[in-house]
Amino acid sequence: DGRVSSVAVQQLIEQISYVNRAKMIDHVGGVEEGAYEICNCVEKIIKQDILGCEMADLESKDLGNKEDSTAPEEEVFGDVLWDAHDEQEQMEAFQQASNSTCELGFDKYFERLNDLVAAPAPIPPLLVSGGPGSGKSLLLSKWIQLQQKHSPNTLILYHFVGRPMSTSSESALIIKRLTLKLMQHSWLVSPLTFDPAKLLEEFPRWLEKLSARHQGSIIIIIDSIDQIQQAEKHMKWLIDPLPVNVRVIVSVNVETCPQAWRLWPTLHLDPLNSKDVKSLISAECSSANVKLTKEQEKKLERHCRSATTCNALYVTLLGKTIACVGNKGNIDEILQQCCQCQDTVSLYRLVLRSIQESLQSDKEKDLLREILCVIGVSHNGVSESELIELYPELSSAVLASLLHSLHKMCLLTYGCGLLKFQHLQAWEMVKLEYMEADENVISAYRQKLVEYFTMQLRILIFICFSFNSQDRVTWRSADELPWLFQQQGDKQKLHQCLLNLFVSQNLYKRGHFAELLSYWQLVGKDKSSMAAEYFDSLKEYEKSSEGEESMICLADLYETLGRFLKDLGLLSQAVAPLQRSLEIRETALDPDHPRVAQSLHQLAGVYVQWKKFGNAEQLYKQALEISENAYGAEHPQVARELDALATLYQKQNKYEQAEQLRKKSFKIRQKAARQKGSLCGFALLRQRALQLEELTLGRDTPDNARTLNELGVLYYLQNNLETAELFLQRSLEMRERVLGSEHPDCAQSLNNLAALYNEKKHYDKAEELYEKALDIRRRALAPDHPSLAYTVKHLAVLYKKMGKLDKAVPLYELAVEIRQKSFGPKHPSVATALVNLAVLYCQMKKQIEALPLYERALKIYEDSFGHMHPRVGETLKNLAVLSYERGDFEKAAELYKRAMEIKEAETLLIGGKATSRHSSSGDTFSLKSVLSPNAFPEHGQR
Repeated sequence: DGRVSSVAVQQLIEQISYVNRAKMIDHVGGVEEGAYEICNCVEKIIKQDILGCEMADLESKDLGNKEDSTAPEEEVFGDVLWDAHDEQEQMEAFQQASNSTCELGFDKYFERLNDLVAAPAPIPPLLVSGGPGSGKSLLLSKWIQLQQKHSPNTLILYHFVGRPMSTSSESALIIKRLTLKLMQHSWLVSPLTFDPAKLLEEFPRWLEKLSARHQGSIIIIIDSIDQIQQAEKHMKWLIDPLPVNVRVIVSVNVETCPQAWRLWPTLHLDPLNSKDVKSLISAECSSANVKLTKEQEKKLERHCRSATTCNALYVTLLGKTIACVGNKGNIDEILQQCCQCQDTVSLYRLVLRSIQESLQSDKEKDLLREILCVIGVSHNGVSESELIELYPELSSAVLASLLHSLHKMCLLTYGCGLLKFQHLQAWEMVKLEYMEADENVISAYRQKLVEYFTMQLRILIFICFSFNSQDRVTWRSADELPWLFQQQGDKQKLHQCLLNLFVSQNLYKRGHFAELLSYWQLVGKDKSSMAAEYFDSLKEYEKSSEGEESMICLADLYETLGRFLKDLGLLSQAVAPLQRSLEIRETALDPDHPRVAQSLHQLAGVYVQWKKFGNAEQLYKQALEISENAYGAEHPQVARELDALATLYQKQNKYEQAEQLRKKSFKIRQKAARQKGSLCGFALLRQRALQLEELTLGRDTPDNARTLNELGVLYYLQNNLETAELFLQRSLEMRERVLGSEHPDCAQSLNNLAALYNEKKHYDKAEELYEKALDIRRRALAPDHPSLAYTVKHLAVLYKKMGKLDKAVPLYELAVEIRQKSFGPKHPSVATALVNLAVLYCQMKKQIEALPLYERALKIYEDSFGHMHPRVGETLKNLAVLSYERGDFEKAAELYKRAMEIKEAETLLIGGKATSRHSSSGDTFSLKSVLSPNAFPEHGQR
């Protein structure tokens, strides 16, 4: 009833109010009901705040249904590779930096920072300097919050550098992130180099170009810039004159500031005065209900007068130490011990020893040491689950207790779910206390992590080959293992690790290009020899690639290699893997599949750099046509292709054509931005989670039915088939009530449920639903409508799987007819449909009917791709087998010889194996894969 039930509850509420981003739930009722409320709240936070950042993992699977409204996350920025983990880490670093209840007399500094923003240009960067722990990060984060509140038109880009050698301190990643944030806010999508040297060289030009498009000021803030690896070399752009509306603020440790930067205007943080010291300690003590005597306050005031004992971090830690011990022990005794600590590192040592003394056994003390040491020697931190796997004797209860103490006393913090040191001084203390700064001890802990992540890699690879999983390498293995080998100086094992295609792919796809390149340089390989070794590894992998999912995965690897080589400037070597990726996708998926458009786009990009504009234009136009058919004319993916074509026309001085395409693209992006709220997105899950409340009210509307359908798709993608079935069934029932059972939206729900039952191997149910969907779509849609084509294909494949070949034939014939109407009789997509039908006739022993289909497909392939294309070779091989079975051995030998000539030519081109023997038979792949168009439920009508 709005009243607090007890003094204890009142105290609890007051303590919670100091906690950053704490969530309180008003509740009156039983314990079980309260727990249920908390569970619901946590689930909502996970879906909105955590899964929202992981949507790239779902969307990037782009499973190829033409009615899917999502596109791969990386494509939102054109060819930009975006790492959600790096971005989340920065958001958390900002929140942590601003997490203080005291302002520490920052008003005078705020005024100086405001003067900088208002000063006329040109103006050099402002240097915020101070000793370690002086409050530089806190000052900048608090000022950013004020600017965001009072100057909404000002674009503020910040980067908080963490520990030296961590990902957050890599200069190329920092510059790439800042460039992408600028691009995001200016709606500019242009090719961006990933070559570290070029990226750093081109940043001033990007800053000039993008700042001109922004209406308002741009403020760039880099905290702890001196912790960046080779900061003076890699941050040369700071010396150049800045654009008129750009201001830069950087913070440095006064002891490690580069000499050349000391000439810049400087804001030096003074040591805390006695009033600030008292305020900070009082705040910490009050939160724990600890009251100091006047004498104790005076003693602390006398102690906190030197430069090393009156900085913000030291005083905060001092207050926490007194508050922690105050309720249990002798405050005078702990004060005496604190006064013997003349710097932050020694105070951290006292904190650690007090935590050790609070532990009940030597085993717990040993585990405390192990936890701190493995976190310290890691690249970016260690997760709780990894600690439990590393130390089986470590129980969850003991770990929770230890982490609570370490977090409360500012030793550890969380970043992207990983435990890491909250301050550099804490890690320095651990090295001195537990490792005595001995490289041999540090190396032994690194080796423990090496063995752990190596084992994780083997387990993941075993699972992927045993269960056909695509999640072969987690970002954790890719982040830690190569870096650990580098730190250990083990070039041989680093080399072997890099040749694991999935480790390299993971690093590259998350934009860690510079890191990957530095590893190769360490093992002594130049760009050309590196490319050759990747080719050899891919060739070995291709030998074991059987089945559709493996081939799709292989296509992804070829594309990654091609893009990597393109970014390195090895254009002639980039063509072959990109061409191979295109061929595999055309065969394993469909010539009009969105992933084929992606391959075409990447290949065109190489030709643009090569100045072969005619080739590039043809490929971009094909990619545009496929994207429009797949996503609809107003999808961001279509805008991406329009931008690419516009850039191409501009290079050819065709300014009028370029301008028309850019206007069209801008309208699409403007509309998409209004719908999503942000170009970089994660919108789908957030939007649907917010609509759950409306859904629970039970109103029957077309929008709610569509939302239920999309929720079903999301659960399907997470392999939660039971929950997916409930949502999809409910969507179907609502659509039938609201729209009528003959509406095309009902066909969509039927199609999705059929795909789900097909996945569960309930083929009879799937057959019934596909037939209903086909019946509705035949009556409601145009004969060449993409949705009709997909239902036809899915049902045909299902009939074939069930052995009902006679029922499959008319559908395969209809598929040929639809493609002819959609693309014209001479399109490669028609040839693929002809091959599928021919394969079916061969299975039915109807070689006479199959022969003219193969011959017609061969003619289309030759006219479209030329006489030496792998697709031509595969069709010749099929015709050779057919001729042999009919007894025409001479013709069979001639056809087979031609097929082998094409295969040998291809082998010479890519230095590897030619197209898989499955590649011309289209639907003969296993379609149980989630990556099959057959298996992917539909999001929304296009």
